[in-house]
Formats: sequence, structure tokens, C-alpha cells
Amino acid sequence: MRIGIVVDSACDLPASFIQEHGIVVMPITVRIGNAVLDDHRDEEATLAFLHAHVAERGHEAETTPLGVEQIRDLFLQRLVIDYDHVFCLTISRQRSQIHENAMQASFAILNDYKPVRQAAGHNSPFALRVIDTLNLFCGQAITAVDAVRMRAAGVGVAQMRARLEELAVNTCGFMIPRDLYYLRNRARTKGDRSVGLLSAALGSALDIKPVIRAWNGGTEPVARVRGFEAATEKMFEVACDRVRAGLMTPTMAVCYGGDLAELQGLPGYARLLDTCLAHGVEVFESVMSLTGMVNVGKGAVAVGFASTEHGFG
Repeated sequence: MRIGIVVDSACDLPASFIQEHGIVVMPITVRIGNAVLDDHRDEEATLAFLHAHVAERGHEAETTPLGVEQIRDLFLQRLVIDYDHVFCLTISRQRSQIHENAMQASFAILNDYKPVRQAAGHNSPFALRVIDTLNLFCGQAITAVDAVRMRAAGVGVAQMRARLEELAVNTCGFMIPRDLYYLRNRARTKGDRSVGLLSAALGSALDIKPVIRAWNGGTEPVARVRGFEAATEKMFEVACDRVRAGLMTPTMAVCYGGDLAELQGLPGYARLLDTCLAHGVEVFESVMSLTGMVNVGKGAVAVGFASTEHGFG
């Protein structure tokens, strides 16, 4: 059976991994003033857009996911021919319309695929499963990597579905923003009052950085640490602890809102890489998606992994 894997462009995986394993990316369009980019996980294009537009005006950005008809067309023009079963792994439904759009499109796809497949010489049924990863950014990468591994191992679709849903519930992501003023301005643009001016001003004046956890569909601050580098070092150490305790899948995803050379220089990161190597955990590092950067700001850093322990510290 030919199994396809689809993600949206907020899923932080290296472009090389996406290309090597034929993962299909549903792009998210980012518009800042007159500048527009369809985010296809092209790291060079992302960094160029970051330096030209995001750093100063990113909080004004509009992000637009594929609509229902666009998702339907993607499947009927290509995916129902190339594959027999597709897993569509989306960003948390609490953070984006993508999951709902994919669910609505799936009904039309399953109603309309037969003549398309028959014209291409395929008389067997086509199946589609939309799965909410219950996470975002590099947290989304965990289920995608495991889907690739299971497909390569010949695991059946029923077992794959059960495993991906189990991982989604237990995947945890931690993210640290660099600029609270940016985060506050972005929240105001979106009509989200969760980051108030007073808290942003106090946090910036005292150099207090929140650690934000993405887990089970929601996001919330779980710690506050003085200094960005101290906060990232603490986050990496928590990730090391989870690796030593044993992850549910040998995968650690890391993303950074900028050039990866800056990520590699952050305190604690080399220790995380060494710990993962010692425990047989593969590290996937990538430039944060353009969608992610316009929402949390340049220079943010995040980790994602699957573990039965979801606390911080």
C-alpha cells in the first residue's frame, strides 16, 4: 500500500528530511504589507523574508492557511493518484483553522476521488485520515518523523493511526520567546489579550523570559527564568532529563527563529546533542517556520519530544 504523509508548513522539520521522504507540505501564506510569501519550508526563503520584513513588522502579519477547496484540489489533482492512504497531520486545532479545513475537505475528497483514480488506472479504494497533532512548530515534527519510520517498516495503517494518535497526546513542546514586546504586539494584532502591556514591560525590564508549553492542544506558560540564555539552558536541560528517562520515540526536534549557527551557540545545546547521541535519539534541527516566527518573534527557540512526563523542571 502506498502511504502518503501530509503536514502543514508550521511543522518544523528540516527541508532535507521533508524532500528525502516525500512529505507533502500544505503551505501557509504570510503577508506583511505588500510582501507575500507562501511558506513551503524553504529555509533560505524564510531567512530572507525574516531579515527583510519580520524583524520590524512581523507582528502586523496576516497568515492564511489553505482553504477547504484548495485542500480538496491538492488531493484530487495529485494525492489520490499518488497514494492509497494518506495521513494528514495538522497543527493543533486550537491554534489554527487548518485542521477544520482539512476535515471539511476530507468529505468531498472521499466522495469525489473514484473517477480520478480510475482515470489514472487505480481501481482500489482511497482512504484519508486527518490527525490533530495537538501541538505546534517542532512539536508537530514528532508524529511526522514516526509516520515516516513506520511507513518504511511496513507497519499497517490501523497500527500507524493508533500510534500517531498516542504520540499526539504525549508530545510536549517548550518554547522561549526572545522579545516580549513583540509577543504582546502580535497578540494585540490577533485580538489576543493574554500578553498584557504591563506584564511585557515588567518582563522586559527585569529580563524575565517565560517558558511556554504546548501540550494536548493548548499552550501556557509553565516557568519564568531571568535571562534568555539562562532560560534556554534550563529548557535544554529539561529536554536532557527526558532523554535520560526515556522518550516514547527516539526523536528530538529543535527549531530556532533565525540562522541555525545562532542556535548551536546557545548554552546547553551542545550538552543536549551529546545526551541525545549517547541515548540513540535523533535530533532534527530546523529554522522555525515563517508562520511560527511571525507569531512568536525572531530569535525564539523551541524543543519538541514525546514523553509521558509533560512538566517543566
